[in-house]
Amino acid sequence: MRIRAAVLHDYGEPLVVEELELAPPRAGELLVRVAAAGVCHSDLHLADGHLGPGRVPMVLGHEGAGVVEAVGDGVEHVAPGDHVAFCFVPACGRCRACAAGHRNLCEVAGELAWAGMLLDGTSRLQLDDGRAVQHFNFVACFADSAVVPAACAVPIPAALPLWEASLLGCGVVTAVGAVRNAARVAVGETVCVVGCGGVGLQLVAAARLAGAGRIVAVERDAAKRELALARGATDAVDGGADAVLALVPGGVDHAFEAVGSPATIRLAWDVLRAGATATVVGIAPQGVEVAIPALELLSEKGLRGSYYGSGDAAALLASMAGLAAAGRFPVADVVTHVTDLDGIEAAFGRLRRGDGVESVG
Repeated sequence: MRIRAAVLHDYGEPLVVEELELAPPRAGELLVRVAAAGVCHSDLHLADGHLGPGRVPMVLGHEGAGVVEAVGDGVEHVAPGDHVAFCFVPACGRCRACAAGHRNLCEVAGELAWAGMLLDGTSRLQLDDGRAVQHFNFVACFADSAVVPAACAVPIPAALPLWEASLLGCGVVTAVGAVRNAARVAVGETVCVVGCGGVGLQLVAAARLAGAGRIVAVERDAAKRELALARGATDAVDGGADAVLALVPGGVDHAFEAVGSPATIRLAWDVLRAGATATVVGIAPQGVEVAIPALELLSEKGLRGSYYGSGDAAALLASMAGLAAAGRFPVADVVTHVTDLDGIEAAFGRLRRGDGVESVG
């Protein structure tokens, strides 16, 4: 079938919205009519060449939702007409990481995602000149329709608006999983969130959901600080570690970094109490390094990463879809712009400038 999609032909160049050929789903795959997709910093990092070479041409987009239109052989958990949100790690369940409970780090999915192919090692997307086009993280949802592995399609309640559901598969899973699985925030503990963009605001809401006693948001933009307070932060500051430590003398129990820069990662480290750990969910460009004072390791402070919820992303997505549909975990308030395929490049511009929070198309 012919579809319209936003294609990245070269790093640093604008996306080109054009028609592609989309092959039908094979066994273990399904065709989804994309209803909405979030424009995430991960898409921008790839478009700007921050994640390494060899990944073009590619259709970007990895957080989205839509309606199932057709299923291949062996797909039984969804049927045409069902509403789904995308999970971009179709865990195999058999590799060493999956067996250890780290399905987000599935070795099979990781290798093929980097290659831009589906689980059989091939693409369903093709340019008019016959060249194959890569799928970003199996999903490639900056398009009218997408063919995805069955494990990438998570059923969601029909009552949940699809444009809201589109935000679940990346920002919400990443944030809630970091709080719940990686850091294991407990009731009454103190939390600092550094950076209140799309993921940072979800981290604030996730910390509130976990029952954190004090949540300090660090953000330069005044509008985003207001959003952080509305999402559950007890305090919002425009400053460095000193501003946080003035509110929580001795340091916080947990710090979360959602920017991906050496300065903000170091800030998350600096606000920790002895024995606490900073969790980095922001993505830094390839080659960027972070320095911390080695002597402070004697205080048993820690620094760790968290990728895509640090656990079973599909199960967490389904759980959060239920909470969102019930009004117990709002997601709509992080959306500041609504666009379409032709507006994705403008949305990238807003991300580069730090304007607004989340764009949905």
